[in-house]
Amino acid sequence: MQALSRLLGLTLEIVAGSLLVALALLVSVAATLRYAGTGISFYDEVAPILLSWVTFFGAALVALNRGHLGFDNVIRAMPETLRRAAFVLSETLVLVFFFALAWGGYRLLDIAQGEHLVTLPWVSSPFVQSVMPIASLSFVAAELLTLPQAWEKLHAPPPPPDMLTESSHLE
Repeated sequence: MQALSRLLGLTLEIVAGSLLVALALLVSVAATLRYAGTGISFYDEVAPILLSWVTFFGAALVALNRGHLGFDNVIRAMPETLRRAAFVLSETLVLVFFFALAWGGYRLLDIAQGEHLVTLPWVSSPFVQSVMPIASLSFVAAELLTLPQAWEKLHAPPPPPDMLTESSHLE
């Protein structure tokens, strides 16, 4: 499981990092060209797409590190039975949501079949929309790969009140 987790993490870092660099370069070049009185015809269509891709893949990477906002200290302060129930409920809701998002994204690929970007007609809409099922399933994989460690951490005693810090959920 550790090897799969590392592989997924490396893949997500490369994909999200590359997308972020591409977005930064596109925005920088487009801003420079607009300042010079010209522009890039595809900027207004491609920049939001890159931003959504960065967001989806970045969210999956953060999920792999269990870095999304949560209430870990509140959950760990609950009685054991309630703590387990809250954990199972929250994990189930997250997994159901991302499976539904992946399924909806997959269905969208059929609907967008035959469509292309207006400014880049050689880029198909299904390719653009493929981020939804791919990143959603990456998020599900990240959740499932880190589930055993999260369950184990759930049973750890809550830290003493004087030990709580803003980043204690990451420890």
